[in-house]
Amino acid sequence: MDGLTSIRAVADHFGLPLSTPHYWERRGLVVPHRRSGQRFYDSAQVYRVALIRLWRQSGLMGIDEIAALLSRTENRQDVVDTRMADIDAQLDRLAAARRYLGHLKQCHHGPSLEDCPEFRAGIQVPEPAKH
Repeated sequence: MDGLTSIRAVADHFGLPLSTPHYWERRGLVVPHRRSGQRFYDSAQVYRVALIRLWRQSGLMGIDEIAALLSRTENRQDVVDTRMADIDAQLDRLAAARRYLGHLKQCHHGPSLEDCPEFRAGIQVPEPAKH
């Protein structure tokens, strides 16, 4: 059909529920062609679906961030810089959690893990109240 792919075929190919491309259409992220009341995507829109899916899965981006990136009016660099800073902070938190879990595998403080000196050394606690 003139190089067009049905919305069902695109959703199935990318492992998406059919409701997802419908939602993306309502949000203005994709624009299907319509024939006899059915939706079809040209190759540019199929690649756009792939890009949105990639950003949702690996970039951990929300729909608003994706809409800003796809917008011709938004400053894409600001969106990308903000998202990269968020990912870097998340990576730092994950690395700290991984280090602690690695320590936990060998920690000898048993059920009193909160008493572990290495754990306590890495935690800031509030000052006790002065009476």
